Amino acid sequence: MSNNDNQMNEVQELISELSKLGYFYLKEEKLEDAEEKFNKILEYDKSNTYALVGLGDIARKRSDYQGAVKFYQSCLDQSPENNYALFGLADSYKGLKNYQKAIEIWEKYLLTDEKNVTVLTRIADAYKKVNNFDKSKEVFMKTLEIEPDNAYALIGLGYLHFDFRYYKDAQKYWEKALSIPGEHNNIKVLTALGNCCRKLKSFHEGIKYFQMALEIEDNNFYALFGMADCYRGTKDHRKSLAFWEKILDMEHDNKVILTRAGDAHRNLGEIDDAEVYYKKALNYGYDTYAILGLAIINKERKNYHEAIESLNKLAVNDPGNSRLFIELAECYLATSQKDKAIEILSEYSKRGYRNIYITEMLIRLKSGH
Repeated sequence: MSNNDNQMNEVQELISELSKLGYFYLKEEKLEDAEEKFNKILEYDKSNTYALVGLGDIARKRSDYQGAVKFYQSCLDQSPENNYALFGLADSYKGLKNYQKAIEIWEKYLLTDEKNVTVLTRIADAYKKVNNFDKSKEVFMKTLEIEPDNAYALIGLGYLHFDFRYYKDAQKYWEKALSIPGEHNNIKVLTALGNCCRKLKSFHEGIKYFQMALEIEDNNFYALFGMADCYRGTKDHRKSLAFWEKILDMEHDNKVILTRAGDAHRNLGEIDDAEVYYKKALNYGYDTYAILGLAIINKERKNYHEAIESLNKLAVNDPGNSRLFIELAECYLATSQKDKAIEILSEYSKRGYRNIYITEMLIRLKSGH
């Protein structure tokens, strides 16, 4: 064997060892060490596909998707059907939110591995991102034909149907996902099911799912919020308040939750406490519903002029909010300004908004009742 052959063998052995070390460090998340090994390989072989894919994976882990694209594309220039590079390139375009490009590359990957459920679910998810319901569902269903209990596909179908407001179907897929061994305590699915029930106004059922989530993680924000909102839906404002308070123990400056707590106190007739919460919310920034809450308190205290002033300002910024116009009309009626009440309700309708309560109120007022 010639010296050149010996040298080439030694280089190949060195590259092989560097490659093993690089991927070991990559698996251990020691990215700088891995990067050093892969770059060393390129000094010997600038088109080495293992090194190029490894550097692409490192860039992707660092969320440097543009950098990752360059490495994966360099690999594919040498080896067009390299599945590792295709997979990484598609995932990088997904990271860049270029979902159509990601779909195109994943579909190219499937030409050599058509039953790869990981790729299929990624394609389905990308179609969901671009709001293509039919294609997304088609690919998710194809995944289930290959692997009927694929949790990712079932959960993805749930989110797909939820996003398009097919709540009953979303509930069906999520419940099936929970029946898969190991998925029964998936907190994201449990809270998603709870939210589905909230949308369907099945509040008691929603409470069941949120309670299950809290048994797994007792301070989960979404479960606590869901419980509070479901109890609000059942008009059990005392229990609703207890959960708003639990959230405030963790996030005392959350103005949305402060406002909801204010609403709970107001619905319980505790308007002084409600006022405290609304004002606390406004200390952390503008909040329409906190101002509305204070206006309703002024209305209940018969401070109609203050209520009218606040409600008129809110109506300018939120002309489609029927609640504001109903409250305003009631304040005008309480101050014997029937014409103003008719005027404000008519204004709402003239702007093209429709609300059955406002329509009925207008008919009643115009007919003299």
